[in-house]
Amino acid sequence: MSNPNQNAAASSSAHLPISDYVEYGYDAPDAPWNSYLWPAVRKVVAGREWKTRRAFELGCGNGATCNMLSELGFDVTGVDMSEAGIAVAQKHFPQVHAHVGSVYEDLKAQYGMFPLVVSLEVIEHCMYPRLFVKTFLSLIAPGGIGVLSTPYHGYWKNLALAISGRMDKHFMALWDGGHIKFFSIPTLRRLLEEEGARDVKFFRVGRIAPLAKSMIALPSK
Repeated sequence: MSNPNQNAAASSSAHLPISDYVEYGYDAPDAPWNSYLWPAVRKVVAGREWKTRRAFELGCGNGATCNMLSELGFDVTGVDMSEAGIAVAQKHFPQVHAHVGSVYEDLKAQYGMFPLVVSLEVIEHCMYPRLFVKTFLSLIAPGGIGVLSTPYHGYWKNLALAISGRMDKHFMALWDGGHIKFFSIPTLRRLLEEEGARDVKFFRVGRIAPLAKSMIALPSK
């Protein structure tokens, strides 16, 4: 049997089935998860000293989080595969450097490295999470930090979903594109550490910790 880790490592962005990408369908500069993710991002920003306020958002969607970071004094660059999302970002947030691009590309070569790299609720949509994490970590400058969020899964939350009969709704199989990866803290930590992250800290947001909506990883370099 082949080793899936070796297969993933052998993949390259030049050979990814980009035609499988499903347009998310952005039409406004808003997202429902901002209400519980943004306070966490602001807390991370407030807890550090920044020699330079430059930030990159990987999978920036409609640019709303880029704009929020811009309001905190950061010069922000964002990349997303969604042409519709980037069009919204460029229209509503012209101070943000928003570009169409793939999370699997060598974005470090194109844009450099940043003291703050953010990606909110993106990795769960990615067929190739190792390549995504490789790109994410490559963008973090030495001494910098990443802020990576994804829906949280753990024993008590999964049990609550099963008991309440909400498994089909939560793990919706009928959403074209949608969520295809479902992480727990141990699996996301393993993925980040396998790709070279160190001192990865986690916290959970959106509800009480065992039933949290999302978790946030803070890898550093």
